[in-house]
Amino acid sequence: MIEEIVISDLGVIGETTLELGPGFTVVTGETGAGKTMIVTALGLLLGARADAGSVRRGAPSAVVEGRWHVPEHDAVAERVEDAGGTVEDGELILTRTVSAEGRSRATVGGRSAPVAVLGELADQLVTVHGQSDQIRLTSASAQRAALDGFGGAALAKALARYVTAYDTWQEHTGELETLVRDRDDRVAEAERIRAASDEIEAADPQPGEDVELAERAERLGNLEELRLSAGLAHEALSSESLDDSPDVIGLVESARRAVERVAGSDAALQPVLEQLTELGIQASEASASLSSYLGSLEPDAGHDLELINERRALLANLTRKYGDTVDDVIAYGQRASDRLLELDGDDDRIVGLQQAVEQDEQALEQAASALTTARTKAATDLAKRVTAELRTLAMAGATLVVEVTDAGEYRRHGRDQVAILLQPHSGTDPRPIGKGASGGELSRVMLAIEVVMAGSTTVPTFVFDEVDAGVGGAAAIEIGRRLAKLAERTQVIVVTHLAQVAAFANNHLNVVKDASGAVTSSSVRRLEGEDRLQEMARLLSGLGDSASGIEHARELLDVAGQRA
Repeated sequence: MIEEIVISDLGVIGETTLELGPGFTVVTGETGAGKTMIVTALGLLLGARADAGSVRRGAPSAVVEGRWHVPEHDAVAERVEDAGGTVEDGELILTRTVSAEGRSRATVGGRSAPVAVLGELADQLVTVHGQSDQIRLTSASAQRAALDGFGGAALAKALARYVTAYDTWQEHTGELETLVRDRDDRVAEAERIRAASDEIEAADPQPGEDVELAERAERLGNLEELRLSAGLAHEALSSESLDDSPDVIGLVESARRAVERVAGSDAALQPVLEQLTELGIQASEASASLSSYLGSLEPDAGHDLELINERRALLANLTRKYGDTVDDVIAYGQRASDRLLELDGDDDRIVGLQQAVEQDEQALEQAASALTTARTKAATDLAKRVTAELRTLAMAGATLVVEVTDAGEYRRHGRDQVAILLQPHSGTDPRPIGKGASGGELSRVMLAIEVVMAGSTTVPTFVFDEVDAGVGGAAAIEIGRRLAKLAERTQVIVVTHLAQVAAFANNHLNVVKDASGAVTSSSVRRLEGEDRLQEMARLLSGLGDSASGIEHARELLDVAGQRA
Protein backbone atom coordinates (compact mmCIF):
# COMPACT_ATOMS: atom_id res chain seq x y z
CA MET A 1 0.00 0.00 0.00
CA ILE A 2 1.23 3.51 -0.84
CA GLU A 3 1.33 5.67 2.27
CA GLU A 4 2.78 8.86 0.85
CA ILE A 5 4.16 10.43 -2.32
CA VAL A 6 6.36 13.53 -2.25
CA ILE A 7 6.70 15.48 -5.52
CA SER A 8 9.21 18.23 -6.25
CA ASP A 9 9.40 20.32 -9.46
CA LEU A 10 7.40 17.97 -11.66
CA GLY A 11 5.38 19.79 -14.31
CA VAL A 12 3.31 22.53 -12.68
CA ILE A 13 3.82 21.02 -9.22
CA GLY A 14 6.49 22.81 -7.21
CA GLU A 15 6.51 20.97 -3.90
CA THR A 16 3.71 18.84 -2.50
CA THR A 17 2.96 15.72 -0.49
CA LEU A 18 0.14 13.26 -1.17
CA GLU A 19 -1.02 11.51 1.98
CA LEU A 20 -2.74 8.37 0.77
CA GLY A 21 -3.35 5.42 3.08
CA PRO A 22 -5.89 2.60 2.88
CA GLY A 23 -9.28 2.62 1.20
CA PHE A 24 -10.47 4.90 -1.58
CA THR A 25 -8.51 8.09 -2.36
CA VAL A 26 -9.85 10.52 -4.94
CA VAL A 27 -7.84 13.32 -6.59
CA THR A 28 -9.73 16.29 -8.03
CA GLY A 29 -8.80 19.75 -9.30
CA GLU A 30 -9.44 22.30 -11.99
CA THR A 31 -8.46 21.61 -15.57
CA GLY A 32 -4.74 22.29 -15.99
CA ALA A 33 -4.09 22.19 -12.26
CA GLY A 34 -1.83 19.17 -12.62
CA LYS A 35 -3.98 16.15 -11.73
CA THR A 36 -2.29 14.09 -14.43
CA MET A 37 1.08 14.90 -12.87
CA ILE A 38 0.00 12.70 -9.95
CA VAL A 39 -0.26 9.73 -12.29
CA THR A 40 2.96 10.79 -14.04
CA ALA A 41 4.77 10.90 -10.70
CA LEU A 42 3.53 7.44 -9.81
CA GLY A 43 4.59 6.19 -13.24
CA LEU A 44 8.14 7.46 -12.65
CA LEU A 45 8.28 5.54 -9.37
CA LEU A 46 7.20 2.44 -11.26
CA GLY A 47 9.91 2.65 -13.90
CA ALA A 48 8.17 4.66 -16.65
CA ARG A 49 10.33 6.40 -19.22
CA ALA A 50 11.73 9.73 -18.01
CA ASP A 51 10.97 12.88 -19.99
CA ALA A 52 13.07 16.03 -19.48
CA GLY A 53 10.01 18.02 -20.53
CA SER A 54 8.26 17.01 -17.32
CA VAL A 55 10.82 18.89 -15.19
CA ARG A 56 9.41 22.18 -13.89
CA ARG A 57 10.72 25.17 -15.83
CA GLY A 58 13.79 26.67 -14.17
CA ALA A 59 14.37 23.66 -11.89
CA PRO A 60 17.52 21.54 -12.24
CA SER A 61 15.59 18.30 -11.72
CA ALA A 62 12.31 16.73 -10.71
CA VAL A 63 12.21 14.37 -7.75
CA VAL A 64 9.49 11.91 -6.78
CA GLU A 65 9.66 9.88 -3.58
CA GLY A 66 7.17 7.20 -2.62
CA ARG A 67 6.74 5.50 0.74
CA TRP A 68 5.13 2.06 0.66
CA HIS A 69 4.06 -0.29 3.41
CA VAL A 70 5.04 -3.83 2.42
CA PRO A 71 5.34 -7.09 4.36
CA GLU A 72 8.99 -7.68 5.28
CA HIS A 73 9.20 -11.23 3.93
CA ASP A 74 7.17 -11.12 0.70
CA ALA A 75 8.43 -11.12 -2.89
CA VAL A 76 8.76 -7.32 -3.02
CA ALA A 77 11.00 -7.20 0.06
CA GLU A 78 13.14 -10.05 -1.32
CA ARG A 79 13.63 -8.25 -4.66
CA VAL A 80 14.55 -5.04 -2.85
CA GLU A 81 17.17 -6.93 -0.82
CA ASP A 82 18.51 -8.53 -4.01
CA ALA A 83 19.00 -4.99 -5.37
CA GLY A 84 20.94 -4.04 -2.22
CA GLY A 85 18.15 -2.05 -0.60
CA THR A 86 16.34 -2.55 2.69
CA VAL A 87 12.79 -2.69 3.96
CA GLU A 88 12.78 -1.40 7.53
CA ASP A 89 9.77 -1.98 9.79
CA GLY A 90 7.67 -2.77 6.73
CA GLU A 91 8.52 0.55 5.04
CA LEU A 92 9.91 0.73 1.51
CA ILE A 93 11.08 4.03 0.02
CA LEU A 94 11.45 4.43 -3.75
CA THR A 95 12.92 7.57 -5.32
CA ARG A 96 13.18 8.74 -8.92
CA THR A 97 15.12 11.81 -10.05
CA VAL A 98 14.91 13.26 -13.56
CA SER A 99 17.35 16.02 -14.52
CA ALA A 100 16.52 18.89 -16.86
CA GLU A 101 18.91 17.23 -19.35
CA GLY A 102 16.87 14.03 -19.26
CA ARG A 103 19.16 11.91 -17.10
CA SER A 104 17.35 9.60 -14.71
CA ARG A 105 18.38 8.03 -11.43
CA ALA A 106 16.53 5.63 -9.11
CA THR A 107 16.98 4.50 -5.52
CA VAL A 108 15.33 1.42 -4.07
CA GLY A 109 15.25 0.99 -0.31
CA GLY A 110 17.99 3.59 0.16
CA ARG A 111 20.36 2.12 -2.45
CA SER A 112 20.95 3.29 -6.04
CA ALA A 113 19.53 0.81 -8.51
CA PRO A 114 18.79 0.49 -12.24
CA VAL A 115 15.43 1.93 -13.28
CA ALA A 116 14.54 -1.56 -14.51
CA VAL A 117 14.27 -2.68 -10.87
CA LEU A 118 11.40 -0.21 -10.40
CA GLY A 119 9.68 -1.82 -13.36
CA GLU A 120 10.10 -5.28 -11.82
CA LEU A 121 8.53 -4.08 -8.57
CA ALA A 122 5.69 -2.29 -10.38
CA ASP A 123 3.74 -5.43 -11.26
CA GLN A 124 3.60 -6.40 -7.59
CA LEU A 125 2.90 -2.95 -6.18
CA VAL A 126 0.47 -1.02 -8.40
CA THR A 127 -1.85 -1.50 -11.36
CA VAL A 128 -2.57 1.65 -13.34
CA HIS A 129 -5.63 1.94 -15.58
CA GLY A 130 -5.61 5.06 -17.68
CA GLN A 131 -6.44 6.24 -21.16
CA SER A 132 -2.77 6.14 -22.19
CA ASP A 133 -1.41 3.50 -19.85
CA GLN A 134 -0.73 -0.14 -20.60
CA ILE A 135 -3.50 -2.17 -19.01
CA ARG A 136 -2.87 -5.09 -16.73
CA LEU A 137 -4.53 -7.74 -18.90
CA THR A 138 -2.95 -6.92 -22.26
CA SER A 139 -0.96 -10.15 -22.73
CA ALA A 140 -2.44 -13.59 -23.24
CA SER A 141 -0.42 -14.94 -20.31
CA ALA A 142 -1.76 -12.22 -17.99
CA GLN A 143 -5.32 -12.95 -19.10
CA ARG A 144 -4.84 -16.67 -18.52
CA ALA A 145 -3.32 -16.04 -15.09
CA ALA A 146 -6.22 -13.73 -14.19
CA LEU A 147 -8.79 -16.34 -15.20
CA ASP A 148 -6.94 -19.03 -13.24
CA GLY A 149 -6.93 -16.79 -10.17
CA PHE A 150 -10.64 -16.07 -10.58
CA GLY A 151 -11.41 -19.78 -10.92
CA GLY A 152 -10.57 -20.40 -7.25
CA ALA A 153 -9.69 -23.67 -5.57
CA ALA A 154 -11.36 -25.96 -8.13
CA LEU A 155 -9.41 -24.51 -11.04
CA ALA A 156 -6.19 -24.37 -8.99
CA LYS A 157 -6.55 -28.07 -8.21
CA ALA A 158 -7.08 -28.92 -11.89
CA LEU A 159 -4.08 -26.80 -12.86
CA ALA A 160 -1.84 -28.43 -10.22
CA ARG A 161 -2.86 -31.90 -11.43
CA TYR A 162 -2.10 -30.91 -15.02
CA VAL A 163 1.30 -29.40 -14.15
CA THR A 164 2.28 -32.59 -12.32
CA ALA A 165 1.25 -34.72 -15.32
CA TYR A 166 3.03 -32.36 -17.72
CA ASP A 167 6.30 -32.39 -15.77
CA THR A 168 6.29 -36.20 -15.60
CA TRP A 169 5.58 -36.45 -19.32
CA GLN A 170 8.34 -33.95 -20.12
CA GLU A 171 10.85 -35.79 -17.94
CA HIS A 172 10.17 -39.19 -19.51
CA THR A 173 9.94 -37.78 -23.04
CA GLY A 174 13.23 -35.93 -22.67
CA GLU A 175 15.01 -39.01 -21.32
CA LEU A 176 13.62 -41.18 -24.12
CA GLU A 177 14.63 -38.68 -26.81
CA THR A 178 18.13 -38.50 -25.36
CA LEU A 179 18.52 -42.29 -25.30
CA VAL A 180 17.25 -42.72 -28.87
CA ARG A 181 19.22 -39.77 -30.23
CA ASP A 182 22.45 -40.83 -28.57
CA ARG A 183 22.02 -44.57 -29.08
CA ASP A 184 24.91 -44.94 -31.60
CA ASP A 185 27.18 -42.84 -29.41
CA ARG A 186 26.27 -44.88 -26.35
CA VAL A 187 26.94 -48.17 -28.21
CA ALA A 188 30.36 -46.88 -29.21
CA GLU A 189 30.97 -45.76 -25.64
CA ALA A 190 30.00 -49.21 -24.36
CA GLU A 191 32.48 -50.85 -26.75
CA ARG A 192 35.29 -48.55 -25.60
CA ILE A 193 34.50 -49.11 -21.94
CA ARG A 194 34.20 -52.88 -22.41
CA ALA A 195 37.63 -53.02 -24.07
CA ALA A 196 39.13 -50.98 -21.24
CA SER A 197 37.42 -53.12 -18.62
CA ASP A 198 38.68 -56.32 -20.26
CA GLU A 199 42.22 -54.93 -20.44
CA ILE A 200 42.22 -53.97 -16.76
CA GLU A 201 40.63 -57.24 -15.72
CA ALA A 202 43.25 -59.25 -17.67
CA ALA A 203 46.10 -57.35 -15.99
CA ASP A 204 44.46 -57.74 -12.57
CA PRO A 205 46.42 -54.89 -10.91
CA GLN A 206 46.61 -54.96 -7.11
CA PRO A 207 46.46 -51.95 -4.78
CA GLY A 208 49.92 -50.42 -4.31
CA GLU A 209 51.52 -52.89 -6.71
CA ASP A 210 53.34 -50.21 -8.73
CA VAL A 211 55.10 -48.89 -5.61
CA GLU A 212 56.07 -52.39 -4.45
CA LEU A 213 57.47 -53.35 -7.88
CA ALA A 214 59.50 -50.14 -8.07
CA GLU A 215 61.14 -51.00 -4.76
CA ARG A 216 61.93 -54.56 -5.89
CA ALA A 217 63.36 -53.36 -9.19
CA GLU A 218 65.60 -50.90 -7.38
CA ARG A 219 66.88 -53.73 -5.15
CA LEU A 220 67.49 -56.20 -7.96
CA GLY A 221 69.15 -53.57 -10.13
CA ASN A 222 71.83 -53.10 -7.42
CA LEU A 223 72.11 -56.78 -6.41
CA GLU A 224 75.84 -57.28 -7.07
CA GLU A 225 76.75 -54.13 -5.19
CA LEU A 226 74.52 -55.25 -2.33
CA ARG A 227 76.15 -58.73 -2.31
CA LEU A 228 79.71 -57.32 -2.36
CA SER A 229 79.09 -54.75 0.38
CA ALA A 230 77.28 -57.21 2.62
CA GLY A 231 80.11 -59.77 2.10
CA LEU A 232 82.82 -57.27 3.01
CA ALA A 233 80.93 -56.26 6.12
CA HIS A 234 80.45 -59.89 7.14
CA GLU A 235 84.13 -60.64 6.58
CA ALA A 236 85.11 -57.66 8.74
CA LEU A 237 82.88 -58.85 11.56
CA SER A 238 83.66 -62.55 11.34
CA SER A 239 86.49 -63.54 9.01
CA GLU A 240 86.38 -67.00 7.45
CA SER A 241 89.79 -66.68 5.75
CA LEU A 242 92.68 -69.01 6.67
CA ASP A 243 95.35 -66.31 7.05
CA ASP A 244 94.43 -65.51 10.64
CA SER A 245 93.38 -61.92 9.70
CA PRO A 246 91.86 -60.18 12.68
CA ASP A 247 88.07 -59.59 12.68
CA VAL A 248 85.77 -57.51 14.89
CA ILE A 249 84.41 -60.43 16.86
CA GLY A 250 87.91 -61.79 17.61
CA LEU A 251 89.32 -58.40 18.58
CA VAL A 252 86.37 -57.60 20.86
CA GLU A 253 86.66 -61.02 22.49
CA SER A 254 90.40 -60.49 23.11
CA ALA A 255 89.68 -57.11 24.71
CA ARG A 256 86.97 -58.60 26.89
CA ARG A 257 89.23 -61.37 28.20
CA ALA A 258 92.01 -58.93 28.96
CA VAL A 259 89.73 -56.70 31.04
CA GLU A 260 88.08 -59.67 32.68
CA ARG A 261 91.46 -60.85 34.10
CA VAL A 262 91.99 -57.65 36.07
CA ALA A 263 88.42 -56.44 36.66
CA GLY A 264 88.41 -58.03 40.10
CA SER A 265 91.22 -55.74 41.19
CA ASP A 266 89.39 -52.51 40.30
CA ALA A 267 85.60 -52.08 40.41
CA ALA A 268 85.87 -49.20 37.89
CA LEU A 269 86.57 -51.77 35.12
CA GLN A 270 83.32 -53.65 35.69
CA PRO A 271 81.20 -51.35 33.47
CA VAL A 272 83.83 -51.59 30.73
CA LEU A 273 83.64 -55.37 30.94
CA GLU A 274 79.88 -55.26 30.55
CA GLN A 275 80.14 -52.95 27.54
CA LEU A 276 82.65 -55.25 25.82
CA THR A 277 80.45 -58.26 26.54
CA GLU A 278 77.43 -56.46 24.99
CA LEU A 279 79.52 -55.30 22.03
CA GLY A 280 80.60 -58.85 21.33
CA ILE A 281 77.00 -60.06 21.38
CA GLN A 282 75.93 -57.25 18.99
CA ALA A 283 78.82 -57.99 16.63
CA SER A 284 77.84 -61.69 16.55
CA GLU A 285 74.17 -60.82 15.88
CA ALA A 286 75.13 -58.38 13.08
CA SER A 287 77.36 -61.06 11.53
CA ALA A 288 74.52 -63.58 11.66
CA SER A 289 72.10 -61.04 10.08
CA LEU A 290 74.52 -60.33 7.25
CA SER A 291 75.00 -64.06 6.68
CA SER A 292 71.25 -64.53 6.50
CA TYR A 293 70.91 -61.53 4.16
CA LEU A 294 73.57 -62.90 1.83
CA GLY A 295 71.74 -66.22 1.76
CA SER A 296 68.47 -64.49 0.84
CA LEU A 297 69.81 -62.75 -2.24
CA GLU A 298 68.22 -64.28 -5.36
CA PRO A 299 70.61 -66.46 -7.25
CA ASP A 300 68.80 -65.67 -10.58
CA ALA A 301 68.30 -61.93 -10.07
CA GLY A 302 68.60 -61.09 -13.75
CA HIS A 303 65.60 -63.22 -14.68
CA ASP A 304 63.52 -61.87 -11.80
CA LEU A 305 64.38 -58.29 -12.74
CA GLU A 306 63.29 -58.94 -16.31
CA LEU A 307 59.91 -60.26 -15.15
CA ILE A 308 59.43 -57.29 -12.81
CA ASN A 309 60.24 -54.78 -15.54
CA GLU A 310 57.76 -56.47 -17.87
CA ARG A 311 55.06 -56.20 -15.20
CA ARG A 312 55.95 -52.59 -14.55
CA ALA A 313 55.67 -51.80 -18.27
CA LEU A 314 52.23 -53.41 -18.36
CA LEU A 315 51.07 -51.33 -15.38
CA ALA A 316 52.62 -48.17 -16.86
CA ASN A 317 50.54 -48.70 -20.00
CA LEU A 318 47.39 -48.93 -17.86
CA THR A 319 48.22 -45.80 -15.84
CA ARG A 320 48.91 -43.89 -19.05
CA LYS A 321 45.38 -44.69 -20.23
CA TYR A 322 43.28 -44.84 -17.10
CA GLY A 323 44.91 -42.99 -14.18
CA ASP A 324 48.04 -41.66 -12.56
CA THR A 325 48.49 -44.67 -10.25
CA VAL A 326 47.52 -48.31 -10.15
CA ASP A 327 44.93 -47.46 -7.51
CA ASP A 328 43.39 -44.97 -9.98
CA VAL A 329 43.29 -47.70 -12.63
CA ILE A 330 41.49 -50.07 -10.24
CA ALA A 331 38.93 -47.33 -9.43
CA TYR A 332 38.44 -46.65 -13.15
CA GLY A 333 37.78 -50.32 -13.73
CA GLN A 334 35.05 -50.32 -11.08
CA ARG A 335 33.39 -47.24 -12.60
CA ALA A 336 33.63 -48.83 -16.05
CA SER A 337 31.78 -51.90 -14.81
CA ASP A 338 29.00 -49.75 -13.34
CA ARG A 339 28.72 -47.68 -16.53
CA LEU A 340 28.56 -50.83 -18.67
CA LEU A 341 25.63 -52.10 -16.64
CA GLU A 342 23.86 -48.81 -17.35
CA LEU A 343 24.69 -48.73 -21.08
CA ASP A 344 23.89 -52.38 -21.65
CA GLY A 345 20.44 -51.74 -20.18
CA ASP A 346 19.55 -49.04 -22.75
CA ASP A 347 17.29 -51.25 -24.84
CA ASP A 348 15.25 -52.26 -21.82
CA ARG A 349 15.11 -48.66 -20.64
CA ILE A 350 13.93 -47.44 -24.05
CA VAL A 351 11.10 -49.96 -24.07
CA GLY A 352 10.17 -49.03 -20.50
CA LEU A 353 10.24 -45.32 -21.27
CA GLN A 354 8.12 -45.75 -24.39
CA GLN A 355 5.49 -47.45 -22.28
CA ALA A 356 5.77 -44.76 -19.61
CA VAL A 357 5.37 -41.95 -22.18
CA GLU A 358 2.22 -43.60 -23.56
CA GLN A 359 0.76 -43.72 -20.06
CA ASP A 360 1.91 -40.14 -19.42
CA GLU A 361 0.15 -38.91 -22.56
CA GLN A 362 -3.11 -40.51 -21.48
CA ALA A 363 -2.85 -38.93 -18.03
CA LEU A 364 -1.89 -35.58 -19.60
CA GLU A 365 -4.85 -35.65 -21.96
CA GLN A 366 -7.22 -36.33 -19.09
CA ALA A 367 -5.68 -33.58 -16.95
CA ALA A 368 -5.73 -31.10 -19.86
CA SER A 369 -9.39 -31.84 -20.58
CA ALA A 370 -10.28 -31.37 -16.92
CA LEU A 371 -8.35 -28.08 -16.86
CA THR A 372 -10.11 -26.86 -20.00
CA THR A 373 -13.47 -27.72 -18.45
CA ALA A 374 -12.61 -25.81 -15.27
CA ARG A 375 -11.36 -22.81 -17.23
CA THR A 376 -14.40 -22.78 -19.51
CA LYS A 377 -16.71 -22.79 -16.48
CA ALA A 378 -14.73 -19.97 -14.85
CA ALA A 379 -14.67 -18.03 -18.14
CA THR A 380 -18.45 -18.22 -18.46
CA ASP A 381 -18.89 -17.05 -14.88
CA LEU A 382 -16.35 -14.22 -15.25
CA ALA A 383 -17.90 -12.98 -18.50
CA LYS A 384 -21.41 -13.06 -17.03
CA ARG A 385 -20.47 -11.17 -13.88
CA VAL A 386 -18.34 -8.53 -15.65
CA THR A 387 -21.07 -7.97 -18.25
CA ALA A 388 -23.56 -7.38 -15.42
CA GLU A 389 -21.17 -4.81 -13.94
CA LEU A 390 -20.88 -3.06 -17.31
CA ARG A 391 -24.67 -2.61 -17.39
CA THR A 392 -24.39 -0.29 -14.40
CA LEU A 393 -21.39 1.62 -15.77
CA ALA A 394 -23.13 3.28 -18.76
CA MET A 395 -22.13 0.42 -21.08
CA ALA A 396 -25.49 -1.32 -21.30
CA GLY A 397 -24.88 -2.71 -24.76
CA ALA A 398 -21.40 -4.05 -24.02
CA THR A 399 -20.65 -7.70 -23.41
CA LEU A 400 -17.45 -9.22 -22.10
CA VAL A 401 -16.41 -12.43 -23.80
CA VAL A 402 -13.83 -14.79 -22.31
CA GLU A 403 -12.73 -17.36 -24.87
CA VAL A 404 -10.97 -20.60 -23.99
CA THR A 405 -9.68 -22.27 -27.15
CA ASP A 406 -7.34 -25.15 -27.97
CA ALA A 407 -3.81 -23.85 -28.59
CA GLY A 408 -2.93 -27.09 -30.37
CA GLU A 409 -0.05 -28.16 -28.13
CA TYR A 410 0.68 -29.01 -24.52
CA ARG A 411 2.44 -26.33 -22.54
CA ARG A 412 3.19 -26.13 -18.85
CA HIS A 413 0.21 -23.86 -18.25
CA GLY A 414 -2.13 -26.13 -20.19
CA ARG A 415 -3.40 -26.63 -23.70
CA ASP A 416 -5.66 -23.58 -23.61
CA GLN A 417 -5.44 -20.16 -25.21
CA VAL A 418 -7.33 -17.61 -23.11
CA ALA A 419 -8.55 -14.32 -24.61
CA ILE A 420 -10.61 -11.62 -22.89
CA LEU A 421 -12.59 -9.75 -25.53
CA LEU A 422 -15.12 -6.92 -25.55
CA GLN A 423 -18.23 -6.72 -27.71
CA PRO A 424 -19.06 -2.99 -27.51
CA HIS A 425 -22.54 -3.38 -28.97
CA SER A 426 -24.76 -6.24 -29.98
CA GLY A 427 -24.15 -7.29 -33.55
CA THR A 428 -20.47 -6.37 -33.49
CA ASP A 429 -17.61 -8.81 -33.34
CA PRO A 430 -15.78 -9.19 -30.03
CA ARG A 431 -12.35 -7.54 -30.09
CA PRO A 432 -9.39 -7.51 -27.68
CA ILE A 433 -10.29 -5.29 -24.74
CA GLY A 434 -7.51 -2.84 -25.58
CA LYS A 435 -8.97 -2.29 -29.07
CA GLY A 436 -12.68 -2.63 -28.53
CA ALA A 437 -13.23 0.44 -26.36
CA SER A 438 -12.39 4.12 -26.07
CA GLY A 439 -10.09 5.35 -23.30
CA GLY A 440 -12.89 6.05 -20.84
CA GLU A 441 -14.75 2.86 -21.74
CA LEU A 442 -11.57 0.87 -21.34
CA SER A 443 -11.09 2.19 -17.80
CA ARG A 444 -14.67 1.21 -16.97
CA VAL A 445 -14.20 -2.24 -18.45
CA MET A 446 -11.10 -2.70 -16.34
CA LEU A 447 -12.94 -1.38 -13.30
CA ALA A 448 -15.70 -3.95 -13.83
CA ILE A 449 -13.11 -6.73 -14.22
CA GLU A 450 -11.15 -5.63 -11.14
CA VAL A 451 -14.32 -5.43 -9.03
CA VAL A 452 -15.38 -8.94 -10.04
CA MET A 453 -11.87 -10.32 -9.53
CA ALA A 454 -11.14 -8.37 -6.35
CA GLY A 455 -11.15 -11.52 -4.23
CA SER A 456 -8.44 -13.19 -6.32
CA THR A 457 -6.09 -10.28 -7.04
CA THR A 458 -2.71 -9.96 -5.35
CA VAL A 459 -2.01 -6.38 -6.45
CA PRO A 460 -2.28 -4.10 -3.37
CA THR A 461 -3.00 -0.80 -5.19
CA PHE A 462 -5.14 0.21 -8.18
CA VAL A 463 -4.94 3.59 -9.88
CA PHE A 464 -7.68 4.77 -12.26
CA ASP A 465 -7.16 7.90 -14.37
CA GLU A 466 -10.33 9.46 -15.81
CA VAL A 467 -12.31 6.25 -15.31
CA ASP A 468 -15.48 8.37 -15.57
CA ALA A 469 -14.73 10.01 -18.93
CA GLY A 470 -17.94 10.52 -20.88
CA VAL A 471 -20.17 9.44 -18.00
CA GLY A 472 -22.51 11.36 -15.75
CA GLY A 473 -25.62 11.10 -13.63
CA ALA A 474 -26.63 7.73 -12.21
CA ALA A 475 -23.91 5.89 -14.12
CA ALA A 476 -21.27 8.05 -12.44
CA ILE A 477 -22.73 7.19 -9.04
CA GLU A 478 -22.47 3.51 -9.91
CA ILE A 479 -18.83 3.99 -10.89
CA GLY A 480 -18.16 5.55 -7.51
CA ARG A 481 -20.02 2.73 -5.81
CA ARG A 482 -17.94 0.10 -7.67
CA LEU A 483 -14.69 1.87 -6.82
CA ALA A 484 -15.68 1.94 -3.16
CA LYS A 485 -16.50 -1.76 -3.34
CA LEU A 486 -13.07 -2.51 -4.83
CA ALA A 487 -11.46 -0.38 -2.10
CA GLU A 488 -12.87 -2.70 0.55
CA ARG A 489 -10.19 -5.23 -0.46
CA THR A 490 -7.37 -3.09 -1.83
CA GLN A 491 -6.08 0.46 -2.01
CA VAL A 492 -7.76 2.51 -4.78
CA ILE A 493 -6.57 5.88 -6.10
CA VAL A 494 -8.74 7.69 -8.67
CA VAL A 495 -8.22 10.89 -10.63
CA THR A 496 -11.69 12.24 -11.46
CA HIS A 497 -13.69 15.33 -12.39
CA LEU A 498 -17.04 13.99 -11.20
CA ALA A 499 -18.52 14.70 -7.79
CA GLN A 500 -20.60 11.52 -8.07
CA VAL A 501 -17.35 9.51 -7.99
CA ALA A 502 -15.56 11.69 -5.45
CA ALA A 503 -18.42 11.35 -2.96
CA PHE A 504 -17.58 7.68 -2.31
CA ALA A 505 -13.95 8.32 -1.34
CA ASN A 506 -12.77 8.18 2.27
CA ASN A 507 -9.75 10.36 1.41
CA HIS A 508 -10.21 13.44 -0.83
CA LEU A 509 -7.12 15.21 -2.24
CA ASN A 510 -7.42 18.46 -4.19
CA VAL A 511 -4.82 19.77 -6.66
CA VAL A 512 -4.74 23.56 -6.28
CA LYS A 513 -3.29 25.84 -8.96
CA ASP A 514 -1.63 29.13 -8.03
CA ALA A 515 -1.04 31.51 -10.94
CA SER A 516 -0.14 34.55 -8.84
CA GLY A 517 3.59 34.26 -9.54
CA ALA A 518 5.62 34.39 -12.71
CA VAL A 519 5.28 30.61 -13.06
CA THR A 520 2.08 28.70 -12.39
CA SER A 521 2.47 26.40 -9.42
CA SER A 522 0.27 23.62 -8.07
CA SER A 523 0.08 21.84 -4.74
CA VAL A 524 -2.10 19.19 -3.13
CA ARG A 525 -4.22 19.52 -0.01
CA ARG A 526 -6.48 17.13 1.84
CA LEU A 527 -10.13 18.17 1.97
CA GLU A 528 -12.49 17.63 4.87
CA GLY A 529 -15.73 19.17 6.11
CA GLU A 530 -16.79 22.41 4.40
CA ASP A 531 -13.73 22.47 2.17
CA ARG A 532 -14.77 19.15 0.71
CA LEU A 533 -18.36 20.31 0.27
CA GLN A 534 -17.17 23.35 -1.65
CA GLU A 535 -14.97 21.25 -3.93
CA MET A 536 -17.87 18.84 -4.53
CA ALA A 537 -20.09 21.82 -5.37
CA ARG A 538 -17.47 23.13 -7.80
CA LEU A 539 -17.36 19.75 -9.51
CA LEU A 540 -21.16 19.78 -9.80
CA SER A 541 -21.82 23.34 -10.91
CA GLY A 542 -18.49 25.03 -11.43
CA LEU A 543 -19.19 27.26 -8.43
CA GLY A 544 -17.73 26.28 -5.09
CA ASP A 545 -19.85 28.76 -3.14
CA SER A 546 -23.19 27.93 -4.76
CA ALA A 547 -25.78 27.19 -2.06
CA SER A 548 -27.65 24.78 -4.30
CA GLY A 549 -24.39 23.17 -5.34
CA ILE A 550 -23.36 22.70 -1.73
CA GLU A 551 -26.74 21.21 -0.89
CA HIS A 552 -26.46 18.82 -3.83
CA ALA A 553 -22.95 17.89 -2.71
CA ARG A 554 -24.21 17.19 0.79
CA GLU A 555 -26.91 14.96 -0.70
CA LEU A 556 -24.33 13.07 -2.73
CA LEU A 557 -22.21 12.47 0.36
CA ASP A 558 -25.27 11.16 2.18
CA VAL A 559 -25.99 8.76 -0.70
CA ALA A 560 -22.39 7.55 -0.67
CA GLY A 561 -22.54 7.10 3.10
CA GLN A 562 -25.52 4.78 2.69
CA ARG A 563 -23.89 2.57 0.04
CA ALA A 564 -23.38 -0.32 2.46
